[in-house]
Amino acid sequence: MQQTKSSRLKRFGRGIKLLAGLGALALSLGAKADTDIRFTLDWRFEGPSAPFLMALEKGYFKDEGLNVSIDSGSGSAGAVTRLATNAYDMGFADYSALTETTANNPGTNVTGVYMVYNAMPAAVFALKSSGIKEPADLKGKTLGAPVFDGGRKAWPSFARHNGLEVGDVTWQSVEPAIRETLLARGQLDGITGFYFTSLLNLEARGVDPDDIVALKYPDYGVEFYGNTIVARNDLLESNPEAVKGFLRAFNKALQETIADPDSAIVYVKKRDQLIDEKLELRRLKLALDTNVVTDETRAEGLGAVTEERMQRALADMVASYGLTATPELAALFDSSYLPAEAERQIP
Repeated sequence: MQQTKSSRLKRFGRGIKLLAGLGALALSLGAKADTDIRFTLDWRFEGPSAPFLMALEKGYFKDEGLNVSIDSGSGSAGAVTRLATNAYDMGFADYSALTETTANNPGTNVTGVYMVYNAMPAAVFALKSSGIKEPADLKGKTLGAPVFDGGRKAWPSFARHNGLEVGDVTWQSVEPAIRETLLARGQLDGITGFYFTSLLNLEARGVDPDDIVALKYPDYGVEFYGNTIVARNDLLESNPEAVKGFLRAFNKALQETIADPDSAIVYVKKRDQLIDEKLELRRLKLALDTNVVTDETRAEGLGAVTEERMQRALADMVASYGLTATPELAALFDSSYLPAEAERQIP
């Protein structure tokens, strides 16, 4: 039977609707596979940022349906504030800075989800020629650091664990760029700084490595955790799968970085052509060896914390920073977004 023009037009119309529906479905699926994540580091693009940049460049975030942008930072407290003000969705910040910021600004609504630095990187640095060999030798000395330096802020904990009083040292506020220079010139008795930063900076200023004394906080009783990946609470609530996907991608890159740091540093160089690749590779290896790969991460897997240590660390932070303990502070780390333990084993 010959089809009428009207029936042909009806079927054509139904076809157009079907195609439109399929197109809308494709767009919907595409939107889900293109979730934007604005990520801020705590500092410049240096060796320790390698796993973040690797995950981005190798497409690991894309594989998880994420469109991630990564920016440099200007400090951990600033990174937390960037999230709190909705300028960024996720970031990398010192857990102590997250705790202190939240205590002073209830409702910061930022939570740690993957503990990258299992140990606080802070250390007291001095020169052997000064006669300083152990914590007791610091009594009566002058230490220099920026007012926001993590080691300076955590000094009460270091002092308490080593038989010192908080006031046993005098603090001189200095800019980060000249801290190591002042120590190298003998204008300070000691400084505090991140171990893998100040050590390399002192050597770069001509200090003989054999003349450097480094009293690393974790070696002297300070149980604080270090830098953690943080996320806005509203993102955790509205799109938990995006956060889980981000952590899976990062975890994969971190494992590869641990297995082959030499290959990982290439991604930092690609992002910032001005870096000294050899120097940043050494910085990366120091960070991995002292703060990422520890006895605890070998037992618990990368990214995790233990409840007992976290409770001790929080009590110590509250005492050291003069904070008030609250349920909000006790809930600043949420391990439920981590990949399975089997996926977080150190290679």
